[in-house]
Amino acid sequence: MSITLVAGLGNPGREYQDTRHNLGWMVIDAFAREKGLSWEYASCFEAEIAKWSRPDRTVCYLVKPLTYMNNSGRSLSALARFHKLQPASVAVVYDEYTIDLGRLKVTTSGSAGGHNGVESILNLLGDGFIRYRIGIGPKQPREMDIKDFVLGKFTPAQQVKITQLIPYFITGLDLLLDQGVERAMNTLNRRDPHETDQP
Repeated sequence: MSITLVAGLGNPGREYQDTRHNLGWMVIDAFAREKGLSWEYASCFEAEIAKWSRPDRTVCYLVKPLTYMNNSGRSLSALARFHKLQPASVAVVYDEYTIDLGRLKVTTSGSAGGHNGVESILNLLGDGFIRYRIGIGPKQPREMDIKDFVLGKFTPAQQVKITQLIPYFITGLDLLLDQGVERAMNTLNRRDPHETDQP
């Protein structure tokens, strides 16, 4: 089943702009820029949407829900209903504090793992969507509350690393969309992003 909807999770508002929890937005923004796409506000879906007519003539929609992270499922489930999509046609790009900084994991099932945006999507869209998980961990210091950690900003060194890895995240998304979930999992889940610039 081809992927028709690719969502990046984050929170609207300047105060959240460079936080760890907005990494999904950062990546989907960079992906849209590379494809030469522009965002349009769609009030009925509470989201910004960029329509991408791909070279193979299929259409893919990039989405940034504006519902705040905890209600991401409201926007995505509305879009899925409108386009008559199954969860397997939806890919979600988001931060994951249980994965080391910069590593990618592509999965198609599992719990929310404490991620409120994913929990909302599971509740309203259902399981089976593709998770494009980007590591922001480990949580430091260990005793810090998870909410404070994910809503905090990257250290300068971490920000440099993430900026350097954005092309890798984009190439990984291209691989997922062009060659499918199995190939993306087999390639990206085992790879250290610092070993190569290409998935």
